[in-house]
Amino acid sequence: MIKGPNTPDKEKKTLGVRGLSAIATRAQILKAAIEIFSTFGYEGGSTEKISKLAKSHDRMIYYYFGSKQGLYVAAIQEIYKQFNEAEAKLKLDIEKPVEALQEVAHFIWSYYQKHPEFITLLNNENLHRGEFISTSRETKKFSSPAISIVDKVLDQGKSLGIFRKDITARDIYLLIASMGYFYLSNQYTLSAFLGEKITTKAKLAHWGNFMDDVVLRTVSHHPLT
Repeated sequence: MIKGPNTPDKEKKTLGVRGLSAIATRAQILKAAIEIFSTFGYEGGSTEKISKLAKSHDRMIYYYFGSKQGLYVAAIQEIYKQFNEAEAKLKLDIEKPVEALQEVAHFIWSYYQKHPEFITLLNNENLHRGEFISTSRETKKFSSPAISIVDKVLDQGKSLGIFRKDITARDIYLLIASMGYFYLSNQYTLSAFLGEKITTKAKLAHWGNFMDDVVLRTVSHHPLT
């Protein structure tokens, strides 16, 4: 079984040069696939384009991923995995639930801005009505850690009498994610509709602050003034 790019050093030593080369090739193909699929969609993201960008060969795509669809599903799994790994690095002070919740909101908003491929690839999959992502068992695992972080923050806020007791981590997580996702995924049509570019540095900062305000007002036990 070929190990992933995060294989522990001890295991890497046992793989040898050929094994490490296989890891690098697979990772390079996956990286190229994310870029190509997020740019051209599933239909336009040909194996030829992916192998060319990865400086590899089409046959290697089929060797490691079985098919174009297998590679596409792997690409979706990978962007979720990367998101979770970045989220896991958050250093939250649960004893300060207000600040911790703001930190979660800041992270999600910032991550979406830094990783447009996350949004465009998911947009493409939504156009397919989740046809491919629904076949992935791995993807379903990635929502639990993300929501559990918010759950811990909310529990602390509830215990301190700061947050409402009738709110759930799932709802708050979706609130944060939807405000950031909708804004960026529709940035071009919204800019045309509103007659202003909504992705300037100032506008992005303003929306981030607005997200904070909405989230805190939603969870607050007492209305904020």
